[in-house]
Amino acid sequence: MEYSAEELTEARRQIGSTLHKLQRAVETLRAKPDPEKYRSQITLAVRRIKALEIANHLIEAELERGSVEEKH
Repeated sequence: MEYSAEELTEARRQIGSTLHKLQRAVETLRAKPDPEKYRSQITLAVRRIKALEIANHLIEAELERGSVEEKH
């Protein structure tokens, strides 16, 4: 599937926003009095962070490569 540079840039922006929110959520959960109680939520959030970081990296690589098609 082909995406325009504009679409990829917007996706990267949205991913960045979601990453920030997830990182804050992990910090909050780890700071709770009994963080072990939230282990599954922390694990899930950390895995999502990693997946979104990979997606962001791939988008950046695609934008740098400049091979995206401009849609008219």
